[in-house]
Amino acid sequence: MEDFNNVQVKVKNGYMDEEEIQAYIKYLENKFPNETLKSLTISIDGDEVDLDYVFQPQNFERIRRITGYLVGTLDRFNDAKAAEEKDRVKHA
Repeated sequence: MEDFNNVQVKVKNGYMDEEEIQAYIKYLENKFPNETLKSLTISIDGDEVDLDYVFQPQNFERIRRITGYLVGTLDRFNDAKAAEEKDRVKHA
């Protein structure tokens, strides 16, 4: 497995030059502009290739509905809303 621009690349069933590998990486980066490519496996089958790729996991913020508001954290609640959240019935 080789490393190209922080992407781990493995070529199966044959040889592929660096320029062609870079073209496949660029193709995937253009097709999925909001993703970060982590690894790519290129399987050669005659004149065709199969691309098996993995993206970096995305961080996400948990959002909950509390006292009628969608919130990620409670740190921006005023004293009244914080008290309302504290007093609410929590179901298991």
